[in-house]
This record gives sequence, structure tokens and C-alpha cells, in this order.
Amino acid sequence: QVQLRESGGGLVQAGGSLRLSCTASGRTLSDYSMVWFRQAPGKEREFVAATTTSSDFTWYADSVKGRFTISGDNAKNTVYLQMNSLKPEDTAVYYCAARPGNYYGSRAGDFGTWGQGTQVTVSS
Repeated sequence: QVQLRESGGGLVQAGGSLRLSCTASGRTLSDYSMVWFRQAPGKEREFVAATTTSSDFTWYADSVKGRFTISGDNAKNTVYLQMNSLKPEDTAVYYCAARPGNYYGSRAGDFGTWGQGTQVTVSS
């Protein structure tokens, strides 16, 4: 079973940037679809961005389109989320999730493997 670990979160001012990383162990990410979700206090887990691990396909939530970029590096077994033009509404714990095979949806319940999350806080 693949295990996931997120890193790169922190405190940033509005308009700033952060780059999150999700590194897998146990299995190569080439066997999985990878998705970034986020969850703010008191809110449901929200889809952010997704990719097939071959990087053939990427897609984004409307709220982050044009600001965030998901990418993968199969040699490093890592998926990234580059976040630019951050807004206070982006404040949340960010999670990566994995699902075997190709998956083109955005439902958190479809993913059984999750990282521990990394906190992103955007100040005004």
C-alpha cells in the first residue's frame, strides 16, 4: 500500500506563494491518480486539483484555476501543488490522496489513501 506525506505548508501573506509536496512510499505514483484536497475548520473536505501520475491530465477547482498548478515528478515519487496569488480563503489543511489507476473525478470519498495534511495559513 502506498503511504503519503505532505510538506511545504506555512504562513504566508495574501498574494504570496507556497509550494506543497506530496511524497509517496511503498508504491510508485505511476500506478495512481493523485488529488489535492483542502479542509478548513468546520468545513467539508474540498477538491483542489488532480492529475494522473503520468501527468497526461490535470484539472482544477474553479476557485483555484489560474492560481494553482499541480505537477508530478515520477522519478522522485512526488506530486507538487504550486500555489500563487494566495488569498485568505485558501487557508486550510491541505491533503494529498491517491487512488489506483486513472481517475478523473473529484470526490473525497473515492480515495482511501491520504497523507497527514499540511497547514496553509494566508494572512490579510
